Amino acid sequence: MSVEPSNVRVGVVGCGVFGRNHARVYRQLEEESGSVKLVGVVDKDPTRARMAAKEFATASFDSLVELEGKIDAASVAVPTVDHLSVAKQLMSAGIDVLIEKPVAASFAEASELIDVASKTKRVAQVGHLERFNPAVLATVPLVTRPMFFEVHRLSVFTPRSLDVDVVMDLMIHDLDVVLSFVKAPVRDIRAVGLPVISDKVDIANVRIEFETGCVANFTASRVSTERVRKLRFFQPHQYISIDYARQDVISIRVDERAAAALMRGDMPGESQGPAPGIAVSKPKAESREPLRAEIEAFIRAVRDRQAPPVTLQDGLNALALALDINASIAEHHRRAGIGTMC
Repeated sequence: MSVEPSNVRVGVVGCGVFGRNHARVYRQLEEESGSVKLVGVVDKDPTRARMAAKEFATASFDSLVELEGKIDAASVAVPTVDHLSVAKQLMSAGIDVLIEKPVAASFAEASELIDVASKTKRVAQVGHLERFNPAVLATVPLVTRPMFFEVHRLSVFTPRSLDVDVVMDLMIHDLDVVLSFVKAPVRDIRAVGLPVISDKVDIANVRIEFETGCVANFTASRVSTERVRKLRFFQPHQYISIDYARQDVISIRVDERAAAALMRGDMPGESQGPAPGIAVSKPKAESREPLRAEIEAFIRAVRDRQAPPVTLQDGLNALALALDINASIAEHHRRAGIGTMC
């Protein structure tokens, strides 16, 4: 299918919080640049679809079949358990898809999505939003050999996304980012997690060791009293700190001669600012909405018929790791005699 540069017709399937945000961004792009046309939305709840259609000045459809023949691409923002059936139907109808994270409910379903996308030759992107965070984008050129990560993602409890646990809901963002930085197989996983308010795990702590020797510690909670979104890592002669929420990054680098001098005790005892050979910098990270950057990348991939920046394989990798973490949590429950994990 060839898509005219100024005429990518899009739809949104699922009109919950995520779906409405996708519709909002598509509407903004249509009004500002004409790069897309928001044709309509569809939801299993017709009233919710009509409300979203009214809010974003588009049409609502009672079924996916009605929307199919009118669009080139669609955001899939339905519950995770429905990702496979909806995305498969769309791709089989010749429609490119942007699938919210996690990509699917199981490894088998994610693998099937990869097969369908390959057979139908569809562009399929996964909505791992933090890949498009300006701070993450500014960090990518700095990554050399990360060896230790400390990651925290804490949220105040809301009834949103209770169809999945905190690993699939929140931690999976950071799993995807760390996997994209480390680019190595996982050697070992140690994890603990507990249901607190919902019937699924609401807080989890994980230690992952990669084949490179890199170790990553993750903490994710949706029962916190504060909102924290931070990732910090160390690599030879450098420390990097990312604040997702503030969209900024700080780099502290020590050159090898300065590091050797520090070890010998040759550095001056009193000095103003960083010692010689120690450079503190803030790489430029232009503030912008990650969701808009994600959707713009998807539209470019659709228009140019190129692989998207976050592929189905990337989504499968993050999902597989999240599933292994949940298995480790379940095993910890068994050893501790906590009872069956929901």
